[in-house]
Amino acid sequence: MNSNTKIESIPKHKTKLNANKEIQSVPKRKIKWKSMWTYIAFVGPALFFFLLIQIIPFIMGVYYSFTSWNGVSSVVEWIGLENYKKIFTDDPQFFRSFMFTTKFTIAAVIISNFIGFGLALLLNAALKTRNILRTVFFVPNVIGGLLLGFIWQFIFVKGFASIGNLTGLAFFKQPWLGDEKTAFWGIVIVFAWQISGYMMVIYIAALQGVDNSLIEAARIDGASNWTLLTKIIIPLILPAFTICFFLTISMAFKIFDLNISLTGGGPFNSTQSVAINIYQEAFQNNRYGLGTAKSILFFLVVAIVTTFQVWTTKKREVEA
Repeated sequence: MNSNTKIESIPKHKTKLNANKEIQSVPKRKIKWKSMWTYIAFVGPALFFFLLIQIIPFIMGVYYSFTSWNGVSSVVEWIGLENYKKIFTDDPQFFRSFMFTTKFTIAAVIISNFIGFGLALLLNAALKTRNILRTVFFVPNVIGGLLLGFIWQFIFVKGFASIGNLTGLAFFKQPWLGDEKTAFWGIVIVFAWQISGYMMVIYIAALQGVDNSLIEAARIDGASNWTLLTKIIIPLILPAFTICFFLTISMAFKIFDLNISLTGGGPFNSTQSVAINIYQEAFQNNRYGLGTAKSILFFLVVAIVTTFQVWTTKKREVEA
């Protein structure tokens, strides 16, 4: 009996200790390696192509901005800050393009978000045709910018002229793309027409997340529609405004395809955006180093503006 108890007690104790040691040592290492390879398998390809398409070209662009490379020659001459000095001292057209882009961005952001939010309020109501209307208003965002620009160029030049001749209205008889002021508003109109449907979808998604019990309680307390909008709805969907402002600011600053297809920067470079100015400098004037220097400055400005906008609107979200 004593020998049996010894045989039964000692192996049990040892097997428990060995099992605990194996659980603590071997599986943890296997789990770490498995998790690491899982991360590499899923994140690796995306990270590789992000580095290949975004980060490496950006670093090369920073390098070329300090050279006088023409984009073709195999000889790359380092000239330091000369390109940046030339931009600030001997390139007034760049600053005219920057002023146009800034004014266009302000007008486009305000109008696009106003129309998008208005459409969202309208189509968030219980309308029978709201799904069809949502699709109709979103379709312009699917059309490519160049194609959209050429369509609207025909509308401004031929369509408006025909309507003006039939009706005699001076509004349609104006040289919409041939005058500096009307060309500016023509680009704003087309941009807002294209992007408002996209903003509408984001605002609708935010409006559908608002708790109806809050609105019903406010109505019982006698709140007007304006009070509901300004005191309840807008504060609750401020994250959607942050997203929409960020998207419209970045899109408007980087406008290229609509601008080049509608006016090509004319008349007399009065509607030339910064993107067109950089494109012409690098690929038409064969001054790639100067063009990349302009693009680096443009990148910094857009990054600062969008960061400030996100920080400001995020702060309002917290306060609300």
